[in-house]
Amino acid sequence: MNDAICIVGGGQAGLSIASKLRKLGDQRPITIISSELYPPYQRPPLSKKYLLGDTKKERLFFRPLDWYQGNNVSLKLGATVKSINRENKTVQLETGEIFAYQKLALTTGSNALKLPKKLGGLLPGVYSIKTLNDVDNIKHEFMAGKTMLVIGGGYIGLEAAATANKLGLNVVLVEKENRILNRVAAAATADYFRNLHLSKGVQILESTSLVNLIEKGGRLAGARLSSGETISVDFVVCGIGIRPNDDLAEKAELKVSNGINVNEYCQTSDKDIVAAGDCASFLYKDKLIRLESVQNAIDQGEIAAETIFGNKVSYQPYPWFWSDQFETKLQIAGLNIGFNHTLVRKGRRPGGQSVWYYRDQSLIAVDAMNDGSTYLVVSRLLKMQTNVTPEQADNINFDLKSLLK
Repeated sequence: MNDAICIVGGGQAGLSIASKLRKLGDQRPITIISSELYPPYQRPPLSKKYLLGDTKKERLFFRPLDWYQGNNVSLKLGATVKSINRENKTVQLETGEIFAYQKLALTTGSNALKLPKKLGGLLPGVYSIKTLNDVDNIKHEFMAGKTMLVIGGGYIGLEAAATANKLGLNVVLVEKENRILNRVAAAATADYFRNLHLSKGVQILESTSLVNLIEKGGRLAGARLSSGETISVDFVVCGIGIRPNDDLAEKAELKVSNGINVNEYCQTSDKDIVAAGDCASFLYKDKLIRLESVQNAIDQGEIAAETIFGNKVSYQPYPWFWSDQFETKLQIAGLNIGFNHTLVRKGRRPGGQSVWYYRDQSLIAVDAMNDGSTYLVVSRLLKMQTNVTPEQADNINFDLKSLLK
């Protein structure tokens, strides 16, 4: 009888499933199939410490290779799954190789959106930053004095801009919306980071889109912008968003909706297949959402492992995110979906502040910039479902810790 567990995707969520299963005492053989050439690794440092050269490649890996060997976890690296046969309970690789499974986990993650070909997206010198290979392929471009164009004013674009600036590059960032972070953060948070980047010399052009990239001698040489300006650039980093890798699940006729639909136990529409991480779409306060964060990948991965093991443990999301830019550490607690007003509270440290998101009188999320003490208290309060009224938050003398009692 086949008792194998197959995990498709070698990121944080996939490793989380394998690790949790072994902690639960599950002894069934596990195979992790990954299209990447490296064992599961941390992604957040890629656009920061790794790109800066402050972290070596080996430090990115979650586990040494002997952990996999000692825990009966096989790694199938550089392999792409072509199809899933749910009836026969097998997955087939592009090479034709077939793996049978008793339980299957899809932790296929997400892919960075590419710049369209008609805009010059296929030109040499156009990059995205999502994987270790991506960063290895772009590292040689980060030389002082070069000009980098960043397309997209989300967190990925801003982090890349900060890293390049620290390395002595000239940075121009274009954002087609009327402000940076338009999709993910309040205007007050955007104002904070715009001012931070401008103070360091990063050029930010909002309400500005790319018309097309300019080729010279078979390589990128410049960019035409919607403002009518033409600028010279040495290379481009695209930070225009990501899409979930749900094509494999869709081909297998699993339910998908901007990701692979899962229930509270991380089960897909097939009870023998779970999904977790960036690729998983789940109900949160009556809305289907995906959480693109390390913590979600870990938490969902562990719930998926519980389900594979035979336990019934519900996933309770406690969203938190972070971003490092220059000397600022942003920590986000909660989800700001559906907020209708915000307020700004000064932090105790110079330059520290927090932006509080409210739906009417209910606190739903906080962005804390260099204000770790506020973040720690608020994240606990949100877990406890203890509200902080706008009046309390707006009073800098109000002791937030008193609500923990």
